[in-house]
Amino acid sequence: MRALQAVWPDTRYTWIIGRAEHKLMSLVPDVEFISYDKRGGLGALRDVQRALRGRRFDVLLHLQLALRASLIASLVRARRRIGFDRARARELQWVFTNERIAARSREHVLDAFWGFTDALGIPRRPPHWDVPLPPAATEYAATLAPTGCRTLLISPCSSHTARNWRPERYAAVAEHAHTVHGLDVILCGGPSAVERTMADAIVAACRVPVRDQVGRDTLPQLLALMARARALITPDSGPAHMATMVGLPVVGLYAATNPARSGPYFSLRYCVDRYALAAERILGASVDTVPWTTKIERPGVMDLIEVSDVTARLDQLMAESSATP
Repeated sequence: MRALQAVWPDTRYTWIIGRAEHKLMSLVPDVEFISYDKRGGLGALRDVQRALRGRRFDVLLHLQLALRASLIASLVRARRRIGFDRARARELQWVFTNERIAARSREHVLDAFWGFTDALGIPRRPPHWDVPLPPAATEYAATLAPTGCRTLLISPCSSHTARNWRPERYAAVAEHAHTVHGLDVILCGGPSAVERTMADAIVAACRVPVRDQVGRDTLPQLLALMARARALITPDSGPAHMATMVGLPVVGLYAATNPARSGPYFSLRYCVDRYALAAERILGASVDTVPWTTKIERPGVMDLIEVSDVTARLDQLMAESSATP
């Protein structure tokens, strides 16, 4: 969106977006949002249909590979309907478009999205988000993390539980961060029962002070907190990409999914990557032969990541960030 706005500042943009995602992305200025309740069934589709009634658009960028997203896209009246190339247009996405981006393979998800700007004739540039943070969220973050760059965030859960690490291992990393690097550790995450259970287990296992903010922050508040912190540790999850938006380095924990495809874009060198090992041990295959979108979300897959793997990446990140002027 920011790349489009930079080149076409006078264009009007409408973004159909999930209700949860809208809580964060509504911070992006000069965009009309139509939010969609993913759990709302046919009633939610009718709400989107009413919001779009009588409207025409020049271009539809169909960025999501899900049948639900295609059903929503079918409600948009647009002359140009751009989607992925046939090989990547899973779940029949190609049926709902009349143009396709150039075919490429084994790309990071963010790089794949650049194919849409290519189709519009917009030159590629380093990605930037420049999301304005509400002053109240910034003030909240300053109160919560007054030490700023001495704060380590741990967001321990993904929405896919098979991607989650063991709480005692998070606790061991928190102890290392506090004793070796003098970092204040804050746990963050959403209000789900899984995240609450994980946070309680980490706090119980940890022998150093840990501040538990799980379920207590809004998304803008969490983003503001990330803008102040030194680093984030998390599995493949939404917070990994939120951190990228504000330039926060991420130590990503990857075994169930491939960081080369979906890791934090600017922090791939800090990711613990055991995906190839998971492919070998669980699938009995070389990572080069596994289809690019394969997820190895099997019980125990995250146990392939050791505490020492994560502390080594954190040590690397701390050394490099300390050396940066």
